[in-house]
Amino acid sequence: MKVAIVGQQDFGKSVLEAFLERGDTVAGVFCAPEKPGARPDALKTAAEAKGVKVFQFASLKSDEAKAAMQALNVDLGIMAFVLQFAPQDFVNIPRLGTIQYHPSLLPKYRGPSSINWPIIRGEAKTGLTIFRPTDGLDEGPVVLQKETAIGPDDTLGTVYFDRLFPMGVAAMLEAADLVYAGRHRELTQDESQASYEGWCRKAEARIQWANHVDFIYNQIRGCNPAPGAWTTLAGSELQIFDARKIPVRTFGAVRGKIGEVVEAGADSFQVTAQGGRIEVLRAKLGDGKKLAAGELLASGAIKPGAILGG
Repeated sequence: MKVAIVGQQDFGKSVLEAFLERGDTVAGVFCAPEKPGARPDALKTAAEAKGVKVFQFASLKSDEAKAAMQALNVDLGIMAFVLQFAPQDFVNIPRLGTIQYHPSLLPKYRGPSSINWPIIRGEAKTGLTIFRPTDGLDEGPVVLQKETAIGPDDTLGTVYFDRLFPMGVAAMLEAADLVYAGRHRELTQDESQASYEGWCRKAEARIQWANHVDFIYNQIRGCNPAPGAWTTLAGSELQIFDARKIPVRTFGAVRGKIGEVVEAGADSFQVTAQGGRIEVLRAKLGDGKKLAAGELLASGAIKPGAILGG
């Protein structure tokens, strides 16, 4: 089939390569312009290296963007990790329309941080959806869905890079084949089950040590590696990445104040929360690098009795 890919970064690059590797024609790639000083987009770089036309429009609503898509005369539009708004008079130009990837089980977790939030909320599963884009945010008919479990110690990184990324590339190919062959079904999303979550950014990633240890652990997992759950230590920002949850039943009773570093070993330190402790294994203090907790302890930056978040 002949397709146009709209997307960006590594996921868009992998989708481009997957279609090319199996012999499809990619007539053109649309990706957002880079911000001044930013590295070239991975999708753009890969497309140029393979001799594929690249278009970078500030808006896909522009007449120029629509004319470019029209001139490609493709069978199907493929939207892979798209942050630009794509209007109906753009996505409907390909002969068979356009399909889009979203990393959640729509209609749940519509929005831009749809991988972070299921982990933060303590969900036991998530997945991906290939759907028809409409002018509503992630609201179009569903073509294909795939589920994956969220393990009790999974992080944003493991869920995305180990599963939703490779599953998503394969699902885009599968959905494209179904649409091209006319064998797909389109299921309207159930609005009664819909949920929308905004960005998971720095404000959402701040740890409140008075929260229950279960919530804090899920927050750390859902923000690892980005945006990075954080607290403060003597006025400096301390980002926490790899960690473990220690329920109160493990050691008998909660000791120390909320947010207090109550134990420090060779490789980790433990912080008191409601109902247990968080054992920190890897963190970043101030403008430093991500370090194993043992290195921070060895430097003297963190000591038992310190209060985090105060």
